[in-house]
Amino acid sequence: MNGAKVCDRCFATCRSCGGDVVGTTDNFIITCEHGGNRIPTPYRRLFRGQGALLDSHRGYDAGSLVMAKALARACGAPLVASTVSRLLIDLNRSVGHPQLFSAVTRAAPAETRAQIIEQCYRPYRERVEDLVGQAVSRGDRVMHISSHSFTAELDGRARSADVGLLYHPGRRGEAEVCARWKEVLAVIAPELRVRRNYPYAGKGDGLTSHLRSRFAPCDYVGVELEVNQSIVIAAGQRWTALRRLLIDSLRTACAA
Repeated sequence: MNGAKVCDRCFATCRSCGGDVVGTTDNFIITCEHGGNRIPTPYRRLFRGQGALLDSHRGYDAGSLVMAKALARACGAPLVASTVSRLLIDLNRSVGHPQLFSAVTRAAPAETRAQIIEQCYRPYRERVEDLVGQAVSRGDRVMHISSHSFTAELDGRARSADVGLLYHPGRRGEAEVCARWKEVLAVIAPELRVRRNYPYAGKGDGLTSHLRSRFAPCDYVGVELEVNQSIVIAAGQRWTALRRLLIDSLRTACAA
């Protein structure tokens, strides 16, 4: 994606409208905190009889790793991804947050929970922060896209979006990128339901909020991409097309 050229008139990779073209020099980093439902061997005893729970939306974000890999390939960007279930420990929560551990692991001894933090949590978070720090030290601005997905229905209520773009409204760079991203998608895929800061608030606790506390707005732009799992589960052409749409529209939004 770095150096890609797109038309800033029609918001597409257009060769015919005559519009000016612009490029982007952002340094992209792609992450996926909930890419799988794996439980490392030392902790499998905690999850005996919990197969259905691990396979549910509570165990992992279906499709998020596929989306993250596609983004990383398109961007030529580093990918940091975890396939450890968030039911063991949630990599998108801060230490001390009540949802860092699930109901299963909260019942484990304090020593076990501390071991999980040291073995499964800190290496991941430190790897991402190191990559951002290295890019910033080179004078680059980091564009961090964290890939997630959300269940189509929660607590009996349907979620009214296909795609969510989560950001901190007080960070101008994030707000502008997400506004442009949504505008581009409205042009190239008007049937797609895209909402900002939905189904969650982008400024809530998470990896992006942690990195915002470490890096200035001019150095770090963090966006959480949320995809409706109904599209992922249906698979087929729509899911393939959505990945392509999100990549092309992000390219255009960032170039603008």
